[in-house]
Amino acid sequence: MAPRVLISDALSPAAVQIFKDRGIEVDFQPKLGKDKDKLAEIIGNYDGLAIRSATKVTANIMENAKNLKVIGRAGIGVDNVDIPAATAKGIIVMNTPFGNSITTAEHAISLMLALARQIPEADASTRAGKWEKNRFMGVEIFSKTLGVIGCGNIGSIVADRALGLKMKVIAFDPYLSHERAVAIGVEKVELDELFRRADFITLHTPLTDKTRNIIDASALFKMKKGVRIINCARGGLIDEAAIVEALKSGHVAGAAFDVFKEEPATESPLFSLPNVVCTPHLGASTAEAQENVALQVAEQMSEYLLRGAITNALNFPSISAEEAPRLKPFIALAERLGSFTGQLTENPISKLQITYEGHVAQMNTKALTSAVLAGVLQPMLGTVNVVSAPVVARERAMAVEEVTREAESDYESLITVTVTTEKQTRFVSGTVFADGRPRIVNIKGIRMDAEFAPSMIYITNFDKPGFIGKFSSTLGEANINIATFHVGREAPGANAVALIEIDGDLPEPVLEKVRALPQVQQAKPLHF
Repeated sequence: MAPRVLISDALSPAAVQIFKDRGIEVDFQPKLGKDKDKLAEIIGNYDGLAIRSATKVTANIMENAKNLKVIGRAGIGVDNVDIPAATAKGIIVMNTPFGNSITTAEHAISLMLALARQIPEADASTRAGKWEKNRFMGVEIFSKTLGVIGCGNIGSIVADRALGLKMKVIAFDPYLSHERAVAIGVEKVELDELFRRADFITLHTPLTDKTRNIIDASALFKMKKGVRIINCARGGLIDEAAIVEALKSGHVAGAAFDVFKEEPATESPLFSLPNVVCTPHLGASTAEAQENVALQVAEQMSEYLLRGAITNALNFPSISAEEAPRLKPFIALAERLGSFTGQLTENPISKLQITYEGHVAQMNTKALTSAVLAGVLQPMLGTVNVVSAPVVARERAMAVEEVTREAESDYESLITVTVTTEKQTRFVSGTVFADGRPRIVNIKGIRMDAEFAPSMIYITNFDKPGFIGKFSSTLGEANINIATFHVGREAPGANAVALIEIDGDLPEPVLEKVRALPQVQQAKPLHF
């Protein structure tokens, strides 16, 4: 059955066509995003949801999203998506961070020039029949210092354009390396130094707990008199009440806002100030940008729904379209190895080590580790999935360690999952053979070759004659069919393990009879 995607905001018809061309059913309802009740009512019918900024995807809406696998935001900001709730439900959240980068950067430069030359006020005055040439004395931007807060994709484009205008650019960004700063021609500085030196300040950072009100009254006090401030990033980065006072006093010569704390912004103290330029969140509003982000989100969602490729996800590692088919059987192996250890572990896990050897060590191990974590945690917590598992593991203070190394075994690729609790350490290893089916090849140092099956029994026993016969008779008397029987041992007469595939479940009374067999140390039913 073909995947179904709901588009609940206005999106380019070209994006709709991309879904259709890829064989995905599309329900295009561009006004639905404003009707949260209707959206909640029908969201359970879809595998994907494509949105812009009008649709608010809340935890309540996602409660009804029984089949939803991916939310695609055509644009960079995802303030309208409850990402923790999506993660808990195993829903991938994607955005398109590069489709409107140039457009937003150009808008920031436009607002800076408008502030420098007071263009909006001069335009209004001239249209009113006045000729107030002396009133609108501007400033040059040539040789002025531009302070860029957030020098990622958009911020670096702004810096490049400003350098072209012969400005000096300084930047604050905790993630900006010295090498990258040199490469793009900016000087990396601390925030207080930026406030002290900049003639113009432009913000290009996401809204987080750390960046909220990054420009507040104390920050404004540190700035030089006559500074001009531009915000084309997110509302809430600037304390609007504080900057109103700074604008009135003249300490801030001008400010330009494309984004506001509350949107739509239909009223604000900023609107009445002559030294303020306001636009209605136009940063991404060009024909080219809207087309780009719409096409990009349609391509990304299609690749995920059809091939498992993950691009620009905010809550899961990226998986390229090229590696997705190769990675898929190893994700299945990783999840089942995790499930094997999770089902056998009864005490809290203090440490989980995943070792990747051979070819698999060169793959996307972050995605594989998420699959292992999901397998480990599902037997204990039930609702954990590959998206939410890393978050749940951190919440439970579980130490997770990845080890990659060249092949040191007989296998081209080998994944080993080692679980440590306060009572014991156990490990299991697996691989994927040429047939693409995951196999267990080692349990606690004992070699094995067993495929995973829906219903299995794991037994540790002493390697003595009679075990297999007595076990088979016990299941035969209960009319339980044995499909496959795999055994391994440390040495003749020593500890041994068995993995038995059966048809159907193992009733508790039969399990107790198996545990009562003289050679049996442990018997545990497993489900995969």
